[in-house]
Amino acid sequence: MSSRPRAAWPLVAVFTAGYLASYLLPTVVGRLSVHLGLSSAQAGLVGSALLLSSASAGFTLAGRVERYGSRTPARIGLVLAAVGYGCAALAGSVPLVVLGVMVGGFGSGTATAVAAAGIAAQRDPHRTSSLGLLTVSATAGALYLTIPHLGGGHRVPFVAIALAALLVWPATARLNGPTAPEESAAQITGRLPHRRSGLVLAGGMLVWSMAQNALWGVSSRIGITQAGLTEVTVGVVFAAALGAGLLGVMGAGVLGARVGRAVPIGLGTVVIAGSIVLSSSARDLTSFATGEILWNTVYPVVLSYLIGLAASLDVRGRWAVLAGSASSVGVACGPLLGSVLSEEAGYPVMGLILGAATLLVAAPVTAVALHTGGRPLVPGSVRRRGGAPAALLAATTGSLSGAVPKLGSPEQPVTELRVRRRRLVRSAIRTAGPDGGPGQSNAYASTSDR
Repeated sequence: MSSRPRAAWPLVAVFTAGYLASYLLPTVVGRLSVHLGLSSAQAGLVGSALLLSSASAGFTLAGRVERYGSRTPARIGLVLAAVGYGCAALAGSVPLVVLGVMVGGFGSGTATAVAAAGIAAQRDPHRTSSLGLLTVSATAGALYLTIPHLGGGHRVPFVAIALAALLVWPATARLNGPTAPEESAAQITGRLPHRRSGLVLAGGMLVWSMAQNALWGVSSRIGITQAGLTEVTVGVVFAAALGAGLLGVMGAGVLGARVGRAVPIGLGTVVIAGSIVLSSSARDLTSFATGEILWNTVYPVVLSYLIGLAASLDVRGRWAVLAGSASSVGVACGPLLGSVLSEEAGYPVMGLILGAATLLVAAPVTAVALHTGGRPLVPGSVRRRGGAPAALLAATTGSLSGAVPKLGSPEQPVTELRVRRRRLVRSAIRTAGPDGGPGQSNAYASTSDR
């Protein structure tokens, strides 16, 4: 992928098309249960198949987007999403619906992986991811206000997702094409940085997302069966909750990195755990709406910081894709987990279990944010052994004035140069002097680690 960042809006559009299926999961699972005669667990299993297929696309593309470029994979993903969800909408039998759902899910995951890799290369990944969450929340909120008033059984949600993929297609013309073979090979052979922090973050996001989507997958049934609400009323509550999520994401975009990432992630996760317990134990409109609105206000805020944290670990977007795919695995397991727990233990006990799991994962994820928060986020910076990044050392010597960004500023793209002939470099350094004379050497050469 080109080292020069492109405009953010095409990435936001592709991000919206990829994420929309998971945002519409409650109505997808609910309509599959009602109109295809599936049990709650069976409908949840179909939703899990969709999201697991989406996650598999992310793992497949991790580290490969920069080889193929963003444009071609994004177009393939959008086509698969349109065809898969379109076939699921037209199919009347469960096996064909499942097949269409899995094809569409792979397309959604491909689009999401492309967007995640592109967002990581932006100057301000957190702001771009916040804008993407803002767009998908607004789109899903509008659909939650519209879908309950339409018939069509299980078809309407799938048609909406397929149309969104088709509408986003023109935006792919503004994405990057494939890189040159030699440049692509040089980029892909680089080591994956911050492996321990990245693995902890990916594992934490898997559990965190599983708990969130376990509730989200059965929220519609909680409102209808336990709180005694109609589908239209539940749709209004979801639309209001997603509208509150828009405000939360806008606030996160304004706040940015002023308080770091650890405070929003840690404190926000605690609030989410309490909201899960409140929503799952609701027996009337007030408690159900309060839990859902509070939860959906904070959830996208924390998610935006998690996406930004993953993007900051590797400017090439590999950790963003891997952590996002791990999150998708958790999201995929969520509907089935929520359905099984609610059937075996009831909604209130399910909420206590999910809330406890959310609290347990808050500590390691917040620790990653604290551990990486003090690092200068300079993509491609080179570290000397036991020393500061070379970019900062250059600033202290007075050379390259103005070339190094200030701490806390958005990440700046740095083009990496790989030198194969170490002897030629050393000989050139030894003969370099202040006035170009032979035998004079002011330069300092050292072998450095990333």
